[in-house]
Amino acid sequence: MKNLMKNLMKNPLFVPVICLGLVLLFNLLTNAGFFEISIKRNNVGNWILAGNLISVFNNASELVILAIGMTLITSASGGQDISVGACVAIAGGVILKTLASKSGVPVVAAVSLGCLVAMAFGAFNGILVSIFNIQPMVATLILFTAGRPISSWITGGLSPRITNSVLDAVGNVIPGVPVPTPIFIAAFCVGFIFLTLRFTNLGLYAQAVGISDKAARLVGLSPRLVKFIQFVVMGLCVGLVAFIKVSRVGSIQYNYIAKDIEMDAILAVALGGNSLSGGRFSMTGSIIGAYTIQAITTTLLANSVPSDALSAYKAVVIIILVVIQSPVVKDFWRRRGKTDPGDSSLNPTKNGLPPHPQGAGPKANAGPNAGPNPASGSAASLSASLSASPAANLGPGPLPSLAPALGAGPVGT
Repeated sequence: MKNLMKNLMKNPLFVPVICLGLVLLFNLLTNAGFFEISIKRNNVGNWILAGNLISVFNNASELVILAIGMTLITSASGGQDISVGACVAIAGGVILKTLASKSGVPVVAAVSLGCLVAMAFGAFNGILVSIFNIQPMVATLILFTAGRPISSWITGGLSPRITNSVLDAVGNVIPGVPVPTPIFIAAFCVGFIFLTLRFTNLGLYAQAVGISDKAARLVGLSPRLVKFIQFVVMGLCVGLVAFIKVSRVGSIQYNYIAKDIEMDAILAVALGGNSLSGGRFSMTGSIIGAYTIQAITTTLLANSVPSDALSAYKAVVIIILVVIQSPVVKDFWRRRGKTDPGDSSLNPTKNGLPPHPQGAGPKANAGPNAGPNPASGSAASLSASLSASPAANLGPGPLPSLAPALGAGPVGT
């Protein structure tokens, strides 16, 4: 039983799942109605599923999409993009302005233009980080500050309301399908990124660069290009989120749209068990973290917490969850496991082996002429680091010099 618990705790998804489970357990004990799901007609007469659980999945859609991009940026650059909320306002302003024009631009064209603009701003952030080596949080502070005024300039300070059947279907439900459409969009994005990580080297490259720029360069990668690509991918995620936001209400308030969502996206990455300093990542953990944050928000609202106090209550809960999976707490439990006198794996006499004499071991038997291990060095360290995590999603066909150490398993999922 002890070995089972140790194996579970070593799984990178253990803490994210436990955190989400605790939130759901709290609701089960205090408000059983939290899990009720009903079907009713919305204000335009379409059938739609309703309930707190549906609200969690529906309202978390944007956060899930942004958590995907934030995970890749964090892994590759060791920093975070704090401009995503402001960039959502910019992309939303572009989409709204395009659709509000009298030229009759199709929704697909307007959304494509919004995504391209968001990707261009993502590329701007990527250039600052990858070319000029500016710390990501500092580089993205520029658009964090200027993004919403840019959105206001794009829309002329106005917030026109668009009536469009496509927007209604995307922001609410497709007639005849009671499940909110944003849930399908988020599910598509999750499936797409998992397939991308499985069948390409996107995850491998991000992790390699995040672990060590120098080692990644030794095996033929361009750290600048890898970091740049992650910011462009985040731009695409921002464009999709802006489309959903505009579709929900047919308009935007540039000062309030996606406000503080970048902090929730960063917290989703942290709650997913990912290191905010870069390197190995678990995309599944980040997605679970996003749903956990939305579950906390919905729980607080269901318990009649005032909206203006919501952030304070949520901050307390999130601090507890983040501390639970902090490196200090993890190391504490790891040390307790290692000092367990009943652990036969740490006691050679219980395995029928004689105890090692002092000084015995590889170093003692190496001989006076033993030189440094030729496999050691930055590239070998990178290979060992990447292969250490069973959750690493490296995709097929890793670089030849890393192949022996990486194995064939999928990464980052």
